[in-house]
Amino acid sequence: MLKGEQIHFTYGAGTANEMSVLKNVSFQIEEGDFIGLIGVSGSGKTTLVKHMNGLLRATGGGLFFRGENVYGKKYPLSKLRKEVGLVFQYPEQQLFEKTVLKDVMYGPCNLGMTKEEAEASAKESLCQVGLDASCYHVSPLELSGGQKRSVAIAGVLAMNPSILILDEPAAGLDPYTKRQVFDLILKIQKKRNLAVVLVSHHMEDVAVYANRVWVMHQGELVLQGSPIEIFSQTERLKEMNIGVPQITSVTEKLIRNGLPLERVAVSVDDAENMILQMLNRRKAR
Repeated sequence: MLKGEQIHFTYGAGTANEMSVLKNVSFQIEEGDFIGLIGVSGSGKTTLVKHMNGLLRATGGGLFFRGENVYGKKYPLSKLRKEVGLVFQYPEQQLFEKTVLKDVMYGPCNLGMTKEEAEASAKESLCQVGLDASCYHVSPLELSGGQKRSVAIAGVLAMNPSILILDEPAAGLDPYTKRQVFDLILKIQKKRNLAVVLVSHHMEDVAVYANRVWVMHQGELVLQGSPIEIFSQTERLKEMNIGVPQITSVTEKLIRNGLPLERVAVSVDDAENMILQMLNRRKAR
């Protein structure tokens, strides 16, 4: 759906404060993808996702949505922003309308929907995030942390995007609410067949939910692969000051101490399955 080709971006190009932030970044997002985008602070993650929905324009390279050149003179950026929804970190801080329903309607109205269309889309999206009519006329500021996060996600979903980008969607939430938010994201992805890009510093979340992992380092997209392919490269990730899931470190130590696992694990379920397989092989001897 969305393809970037050798994207470069420089802040303050041509000035004394010029700073190169993205260098030769190429990527491709397909329908149904759940991509975990990782890297240390300042590696270029947020700058990259801002390019994906047109908030920033590359100083070099190309961006294509369903084969159309986003940087073409006749391509309206409003079209891209409808198709690629971006939920920033702590999105509840962006809630500003007097009621939940008005807040969720704001984006669709700005994209040209009639009031009736925007209201219907907002109600459908609120239903999908688990909020019913009892919340419509409540101030979003009166809701719990998890509910506020859900309203912010509904506001993006109401624009009917094909790609949903989430920048640390569970930041600051307790473990229970965090699990609820991720379960919600997975439910919505399956129902709408969305592609999801998750920007996160929590490697356990990436390992559990993503089917592909992208690693940013100093403005470059240096690694792309499955969670197993990426998190198995523990030494290379350490060189970039990127952690791995705790279970990966544990199973790496077990292997070094002689436990005959076929590889490191990226999740607790993954480790459990490998250990059971190993025990079953031993019993069969």
